[in-house]
Amino acid sequence: MNSMEAPTTLTGRPLRADAQRNRDRIVEAARAVFAERGLDAQMEEIARRAEVGVGTLYRHFPTKEALMGELLADRWRTLSDQARESLAEESDPWEAFAGTLRRNAETMSADAAVRDTIMGSDSPAVWEHSEQARADLLEATAELIVRGQAGGVLREDLTVEDVPMMMCGVCATMGAGGPAPGRLDWRRHLELVLDGTRRR
Repeated sequence: MNSMEAPTTLTGRPLRADAQRNRDRIVEAARAVFAERGLDAQMEEIARRAEVGVGTLYRHFPTKEALMGELLADRWRTLSDQARESLAEESDPWEAFAGTLRRNAETMSADAAVRDTIMGSDSPAVWEHSEQARADLLEATAELIVRGQAGGVLREDLTVEDVPMMMCGVCATMGAGGPAPGRLDWRRHLELVLDGTRRR
């Protein structure tokens, strides 16, 4: 499902407006509760935060893994949209690539729930639910890389598979930050990573 498609019921019909509102509230509540509780967050607490019944939650997301997968998919769609915007609007191939990674990193810095899911979940169901959205993101990122290599600004051996590895490292730095002196600076980390992608 891309970012322009509305969620559907199990029968394939689009959700009614009230059902869509409930789904949106569940996803936002889940994002907040997972950010606070980590992967130990309970479905009952998410339902309370969303102000819906537990039955309503389970009608939309039969398992916690399905809900976690939706959080990932929703975030992949946002990052993919930002990559597509860069492809459409930015003529400088370096700024298109680097600017996308900077914007996407800023988005991830505000989403501890998804960062924890990426770094901590080994459930195949979570990743299977979000696979199509992730594939769309990788497709857009690959186009940015091809443009950058054609423009002579990105190293020739850079591949799209390198980017998730790079960004996971930056996300790990986000999670390791804090108020203590000498805290890790994920923005500096990102700039060092970006510098390593330049063609010399």
